[in-house]
Amino acid sequence: MLSLANTLVARATRLIQATYNEPALWTVSVQGQVVGSLVREAGAWRLSWFDGAPPRLVNYAGQVDGDVEALALLLTDRLGTPVRLESLPV
Repeated sequence: MLSLANTLVARATRLIQATYNEPALWTVSVQGQVVGSLVREAGAWRLSWFDGAPPRLVNYAGQVDGDVEALALLLTDRLGTPVRLESLPV
């Protein structure tokens, strides 16, 4: 039960922080290979793909907002293999 509470608090904290206008950067990786990036700048979110990224990810046209964990799960479901989003210092 404590683990679930910690997870919920951590997720809520990330969502609150996501509303700030500070820039942020995440890498998007599949099987250890970086295939794209997620950027938050001036309150806007942008998902970009690198050459060779899986077409199922490149063709994603859904919403991108402050819930990075939910986006990773959605992309994982879409691709059928784990997709990781890792925060980088800006």
